[in-house]
Amino acid sequence: MAGLATTFGSGAMTNSIEEIGQAQVILAVGSNTTEAHPQVARRIFAALDRGAKLIVVDPRRTRLAEHAHLHLALRPGTDIPLINAMMRVILDENLADDLFVEMRTENFLALRDMLFQMDLEAVAAITGVGLAAISAAAQIYARAQKAVICYCLGITQHICGTDNVQAIANLAMLAGQVEKEFTGVDPLRGQNNVQGACDMGALPGVFPSYQPVENQDHREKFERAWGVELPSRPGLTLLQMSHGGAGGPIRGLFVMGENPMLSDPALDKVRETLTGLDFLAVSDLFLTETAALADVVFPAASFAEKTGTFTSSERRVQMVRAAIPPFSGCRTDSDILMALSEAMGYRMDYDSPAEIMEEITLLAPIYGGMFHDRLERSWGLQWPCWNRNHPGTPFLHKYFFTRGRGRFMPGEHQGASEPVDADYPLILNTGRVYHHYHTGTMTRQCPALNRECPEAALEVNPEDAAALKLRTGELVRLASRRGEVTVRVLVSAQTPPGSVYTSFHFPETPINLLTTAARDPKAQCPEYKVCAVRLAKV
Repeated sequence: MAGLATTFGSGAMTNSIEEIGQAQVILAVGSNTTEAHPQVARRIFAALDRGAKLIVVDPRRTRLAEHAHLHLALRPGTDIPLINAMMRVILDENLADDLFVEMRTENFLALRDMLFQMDLEAVAAITGVGLAAISAAAQIYARAQKAVICYCLGITQHICGTDNVQAIANLAMLAGQVEKEFTGVDPLRGQNNVQGACDMGALPGVFPSYQPVENQDHREKFERAWGVELPSRPGLTLLQMSHGGAGGPIRGLFVMGENPMLSDPALDKVRETLTGLDFLAVSDLFLTETAALADVVFPAASFAEKTGTFTSSERRVQMVRAAIPPFSGCRTDSDILMALSEAMGYRMDYDSPAEIMEEITLLAPIYGGMFHDRLERSWGLQWPCWNRNHPGTPFLHKYFFTRGRGRFMPGEHQGASEPVDADYPLILNTGRVYHHYHTGTMTRQCPALNRECPEAALEVNPEDAAALKLRTGELVRLASRRGEVTVRVLVSAQTPPGSVYTSFHFPETPINLLTTAARDPKAQCPEYKVCAVRLAKV
């Protein structure tokens, strides 16, 4: 959100997912698409069947990388120098879209000056990727008529995550690979309805439709609608809450559909914060690790028990309808929130989800035409959809960027917060597996999925496994400066030498006990993708 909002004016996916299948070149950066976003991966494979070229930038040799025309296996945390080097090649080879840069962007000279000061040999040494491969990738991408960049948490979950995103935006603008169909920058959201949550103001500094709380006009609009005085300062981010210490200790917390006791980094600190609260309430489907610590647990209804909308990565707002009534004792999210609000002194009384959506159309301009009766008759509408007659917007920035002109934001390499050393010589990278989702709150309830993937596996490169005398199936103690867990080894060439990789879905192996609390200073996103660890055979 922070990176694209600065460069483009909007932090959302510029295209439709379907458009990816029609692209001539797909540049996938920090995205294990086949496991984390299999429906998007299906579009990528459809594009390959039509003759598209695929470039994958990822430290691991994922399944997607096995299908790539070029796999740039960079060292973890070196995305910025690699992307900068690609832009330098584009300038050296006269492949920049000069007209687009002149007419649609600003601050190009600052970017150009930074790129021409680069030492490309030094970039190769930092990233571990040869200059020939970098040059080939840059030329394939820049010469395409229709190219998209897909990226995910491998880009954002670093202390320089915002700068990583801005580097990607710089690359797209320099090559003119934005503003038209089948062409753009597509962040793949990490969870269902993340886009919708952000759209509705589930961020510390904005009201719905990204209207800043510090703007008096916006604030007064919502105050008139809701009949209350609203704060003029942004609130706290996720880790400022779960790790405490920001603006004084947190006394009470309401957690809704989230499991920070497994998903947040440095879990010892999270436990310290949650157990030190005066009051903790959790609303969820099952008794998660977080809910087990709560004073009160609200039994929530699942997606199949409620009517409303979800907003997908492609900005598409879609209806869901209750297939069954809520289980005995369970209540929908809106019912829980309305009851809580009334108990706390503010009457919030909507007759139906459709009435809530009508209020959204009045207060959130990008959702201005998203009425339930329209959504029921369609496969959904993509915002911005300004009014009832607007058809929605399949791709963004057609005539101008949301902020007017796209702004180049030069950025340089930043080392990881915790480099390896003699005591902790390996880099730990974390991610997801195909069979489970996030903290396993739902997927771990499914016997078939548990049969296919019953426990975490630690990928260790054959070179490192040989040095440590490890074999597949053996247990190891995986330790960082914050703690240790026991996990089973999977010797695999998918992970490069010097690195190990595992998932965070399993409470029996709470991997985020190990990860660092360091975070991007701009977006406050944790650096899940790089921390220093060591192994010892059990």
